[in-house]
Amino acid sequence: MQPINTIARGPDAAEYELTLDWRLVTDGVMGGLSRGAVSMKETDGERCVCLRGRVRTENNGGFLQISANLPTSGSTEYTRYTGLILRLRGNGQTYDVHLKTSDLTSPWQSYRHSFRASSRWTEVRFPFAEFKPHRTSAPLKLSELKRLGIVAIGRAFEADLCVSNVCLYTGPQSDAAEA
Repeated sequence: MQPINTIARGPDAAEYELTLDWRLVTDGVMGGLSRGAVSMKETDGERCVCLRGRVRTENNGGFLQISANLPTSGSTEYTRYTGLILRLRGNGQTYDVHLKTSDLTSPWQSYRHSFRASSRWTEVRFPFAEFKPHRTSAPLKLSELKRLGIVAIGRAFEADLCVSNVCLYTGPQSDAAEA
């Protein structure tokens, strides 16, 4: 699958756009019954990656995820940034952003931030300081950041979410309005 972002602003700017290669992960890896698809498309003039499907909780299931490895080159020194900006639109449901670091050893460990996806394109800020550890007591180490996931999780529902842009930003942390 092709990356959705192709233009990067310089690392000294207040924002730095990430180019990501998205993959679909479902609860089928552990016996769940959720079904989904990831696709590249253009919606309202914006090229985006979309997650669509049905989250089911039977058989110990309960998630659909699009995820991408984060760049680890010197140009994306995550410790220099305050958080992530995602430009997204969805179906009014609540989703999670999951971050993984190289020091997390189990697939169920992550750092999480929930949001409600608006039906119109919206830029949402996710300050790193507001991510909550899940099944780990380790603090979020930005220097070890390696993976980003956008997840439909925890209850039975129809997932429909598109992301057109992922950026790092510097500046105020309290700007994380719910989409």
